[in-house]
Amino acid sequence: MKKFYIETFGCQMNAHDSEKVVGTLLAKGYDLVSAPESADLVLYNTCSIRDKAEQKVFNRLQQFKREAGKGKVFGVLGCVAQQEGERIFERAPHVSLVCGSASYTRLPELLVRLESGERRVTGLSLDTDETFETPYTRRDNPHRAYITIIEGCNKSCAYCVVPFTRGPERSRTITGILDEARQLVAAGYTEIQLLGQNVNSYRDPSAEGADFATLLRRVGEISGLRRVRFTTSHPRDFVKPIVDAIDENPVLCNHVHLPVQSGSSKVLERMGRLYTRDEYMQRVGWIKSARRPIAISTDIIVGFPGETGRDFDDTLSLLDEVEYDSMFSFKYSPRPNTPATGMADAVEEEEKSRRLTVLQERQRGIQIRRNADRVGLTEEALVEGFNRATGQWIGRTTQNQPLNFIERSGNGESLTGRYVPVRVTRAGPNSLAGEAIEGHIH
Repeated sequence: MKKFYIETFGCQMNAHDSEKVVGTLLAKGYDLVSAPESADLVLYNTCSIRDKAEQKVFNRLQQFKREAGKGKVFGVLGCVAQQEGERIFERAPHVSLVCGSASYTRLPELLVRLESGERRVTGLSLDTDETFETPYTRRDNPHRAYITIIEGCNKSCAYCVVPFTRGPERSRTITGILDEARQLVAAGYTEIQLLGQNVNSYRDPSAEGADFATLLRRVGEISGLRRVRFTTSHPRDFVKPIVDAIDENPVLCNHVHLPVQSGSSKVLERMGRLYTRDEYMQRVGWIKSARRPIAISTDIIVGFPGETGRDFDDTLSLLDEVEYDSMFSFKYSPRPNTPATGMADAVEEEEKSRRLTVLQERQRGIQIRRNADRVGLTEEALVEGFNRATGQWIGRTTQNQPLNFIERSGNGESLTGRYVPVRVTRAGPNSLAGEAIEGHIH
């Protein structure tokens, strides 16, 4: 059982968790393969935030059900593993391993138990004393690296499974974070993304007691680092010093992801979000009053139990008021172990779909207008690769916006990993396009 395959579902946190799993297994002599058919061990690192992601995992498991009899071992990792526990063995009897994110350091031990003849093993304890760091991490991107700064969440949003699947908040020491960031820069990484279910509730557990704004400033001072991002923020814990830190140092990317979930204060209260619409708009005001043009993105749920037509109209008006640069939007789906599952006044599925369509069309119009305003400007793109079909380099701005461009020098030199000034010539609803400014590529 020395060849393994891993497929990841969900957010950046899950992507980084998979990097930890891969690094751990490689260090123990396992070989990573690119297709499940070639693997002895098939792992699915799962997300349970949305029902659709959870169903995808079980669909994958069903596709390869016959392979279990040929000696192939299947494992479910991550949030669905933590949420469902041993019930996964009932839904997918050919699964042998169920392991939550707190137990990734124990993966080699669990696999040894399987190799020694145990039919099913689990790693489901939530270690509340430590953050979930592993001794080895295999980084998938040679230029951008993730650092987990805080695990878990102390909020009790009515729709969210994170406190159940990830446990309470545990912050890493600022010394440990800064040491890891310096090591990454020394290894050639130029962009770092700080991760957590709620990054801005970060608090250094050592005597220094630094808050998130202080951490941002300290990371942004590391020599050789070009960009620092962070996600995700909870509006309740988002304070003005975070905006001040971004304003002061261009290394800190001018982008804030600030999930609102609803534009109705009544719905926000039912959700247990701990802020009103007016309090959320106060945070938006801090961002918009910054000297730098800080992009704002958000998450929105439509059809939460009890959401009326007027509540939905409040969400539409919030879009018009904020004018988000981008948005992730979802229909509410009940999640296990959450208070919202038992709430009355459920919104019909057809009405949820209608509202989601209206919401997305409204946001699409906003993005078309906002992106059109960027035509003629010069933006710096971190180059992520080359699209042979279009003949364009693929990049991303400090505002986290995709920027694809052509480079006319034609010398054949790779630009991947470099920072390129690009004059924006065209704009669509989801991305920008332009031409590299010759002589300024570095």
